Amino acid sequence: MQASAVPKVPHARAGIPALSAIPGYFIQPARILRGYRRAWLQPDLVAGVTVGVVSLPQGIAFALLAGLPAEMGIYTSVIAAVIAALWGSSNQLSTGPTNSSSLLVFSVLLPIAVPGSPVYIAAAGLLAIMAGALRVIMGMARLGVLINFVSDSVVVGFTAGAGVLIAIGQLRHLFHLDFPNSPRLLETASNLALHIQKAHLLSTLLGIGVIVATVVIRRWKRNLPAPLIAMILASLVVALFGLQDHGVAVLSSLTRSIPPMIDLSQISFRLVSDLSAGALAVALIGLVEAMSIARAISAQTGQRLDSNQEFIGQGLANIAAGVLSGYPSSGSFNRSALNLEAGARSPLASVFAGLVVLVVVFLFAPLAVYVPLSAIAALLIISAFSMINRKEIVRIWQGSPGDRLIMVVTVGATLFLPLQFAVLTGVMLSLVTYIWRTSLPRVYSVVPDEQFMHFVHQIDDRGELRRPCCPQLSILEIQGDLYFGAAPHIEEVILAKQKDNPSQRFLLMRMVSVDQIDISGIHMLENVVRTLREQGGDIFLVRVQQPVFAFMQATGFADLLGKDHFLQDDSAITQLFHHVLDPAICIYECEVKIFRECQNLPKQALPAGLALHTHQPARPAPAIAPRLLWEQMHGASPPLVCDVREPREYQRAHIPDARLCPLPKLLVEPAPLPRDRHIVLTCRSGRRSARAAQALAQQGYADVAVLEGGLLAWEAAGLLEAVNLKEDA
Repeated sequence: MQASAVPKVPHARAGIPALSAIPGYFIQPARILRGYRRAWLQPDLVAGVTVGVVSLPQGIAFALLAGLPAEMGIYTSVIAAVIAALWGSSNQLSTGPTNSSSLLVFSVLLPIAVPGSPVYIAAAGLLAIMAGALRVIMGMARLGVLINFVSDSVVVGFTAGAGVLIAIGQLRHLFHLDFPNSPRLLETASNLALHIQKAHLLSTLLGIGVIVATVVIRRWKRNLPAPLIAMILASLVVALFGLQDHGVAVLSSLTRSIPPMIDLSQISFRLVSDLSAGALAVALIGLVEAMSIARAISAQTGQRLDSNQEFIGQGLANIAAGVLSGYPSSGSFNRSALNLEAGARSPLASVFAGLVVLVVVFLFAPLAVYVPLSAIAALLIISAFSMINRKEIVRIWQGSPGDRLIMVVTVGATLFLPLQFAVLTGVMLSLVTYIWRTSLPRVYSVVPDEQFMHFVHQIDDRGELRRPCCPQLSILEIQGDLYFGAAPHIEEVILAKQKDNPSQRFLLMRMVSVDQIDISGIHMLENVVRTLREQGGDIFLVRVQQPVFAFMQATGFADLLGKDHFLQDDSAITQLFHHVLDPAICIYECEVKIFRECQNLPKQALPAGLALHTHQPARPAPAIAPRLLWEQMHGASPPLVCDVREPREYQRAHIPDARLCPLPKLLVEPAPLPRDRHIVLTCRSGRRSARAAQALAQQGYADVAVLEGGLLAWEAAGLLEAVNLKEDA
């Protein structure tokens, strides 16, 4: 299906984004007509006729569901369809009376006035105007993004609950029972139980026949307007056999006139006040319903939607319908899907559908006196069951507990609370759930996979340990934003993991999933840095997003941590392994080879009772630069160079004339070294040399130094050639 190229409203400049964009929202019809193609006219006309003949019976049925005259459903079907199409953004969205909006209107208006009374009718129009004004204001304020915060579980739960209410509520008309209509489930069910023995047989048979006929026609030929055909057949039966004289309730004749203005004499400030909460609920659920349908269709057509423009279109449609004796409307899934299936290419298809309804009413309005109310009730019951999306309910139920809770609570609230509060309850619960989820982001311990290509969670989905972790380095991946709601939880998890593994003094944080950070997140990171450094450790960051890094720079955290602590993802482990982690622990105490760099490490067990974790050098030994040591070695009194690595490492590469003195022997045995000579200790990076220097100092050696940077620095200075030091420890 080809989507029309309707230009989008240009983004406003910073400073006054809403004000500068407002005029563009109201010239949408000009953009639609300017971009219209002649080749679209025929498919749009076909789609308009197809949707129009379906909209007529639905408009009548939904108006009766709301407790309103049938004419109001027709007026709304015409006006809302035309205005929403011209000022909206979706090419195929069909707007007009819907099941859920009609039921919501009935729930809001019933405590205020008697259904069918002048006040009730005026209140319905006023409710549409108020809800439409709220939608327009939200669109002009560019609040379309807020619709994303309403969970789909709310929509599924509300429509399912509304479907149950509609189906049970229409049983009164299907059986032609005489008791007051009510949006409350328990009250309606109780009245049904009390009056079911008074069911009218002919009305019931007509209603059941309409249900059967609709289902059969849909299965036989799906593209036929099954509800309209079934209603015509039922009306023919009533007309041929005069069933209206045998107790079958029928519609009154429809007026063939231009929609009149709303009766302003019935409107008061108190009525506006009474409708305020309901108008908010109608505005919100209508927008959620319309945008959900528009997004579902755009996923098939590839059209890019403008949610703010759609807010304007839906708002203007409701205002116009309210002024011209209509009532609140929204997007219809059934009619929109039919519009798409019928080949609609542009919003003009919905305009044609509204005009078709108007033409049909003017031609056939007198025949409405043969339409049985039980047939309309049957169509509403069919439509109500289609609102219960069983497939989606199963998917949500099998999904996350949060979505499941939102759906169940929304269904319950819809069934047992006033609908306006049910909608707001679902919306508020979805927001609370969102805040709860984002405030408890996952913090995973990750380790390299067996091929050392990617990082994987240390604990798999079955709760089993994939690979052990490094005893010195903890690698954590944060999946969520570092904002004020989440920072305390993340800090608590990090410090708890460090407390459980005190030997892991170094922390590598992977922040690829952190898109936002605020000052609370900065304070949390500062506290973690301070805690680890006080314990002789440190923290390093990888894959920091650019906006997050910019904020860290602006707040001074980048300087506190140090620019050299922001590492590249592909070289972070190598850098930490060679320059931060203690190779003595890797060689003598660690039994696992968790990183690629560990694979060629010589492993040597320490003598019993000796542990390196608690024997960190208290005072660093004097250090000597590689070039200076080279000069001293070629001077008059060269120092004694002692290599404290393992024999395997020594054999691969060493400083000329260096004596092999493995660290374990220096820690447990008296060193066989002269005390009257300057001794320089060397290892790979300098950390084992520092331990050895401490051990020699305890044995009384006074003139001891270490090679600054070890053999890595010696090689970097060009003093050791053709040596693959990166495979050694």
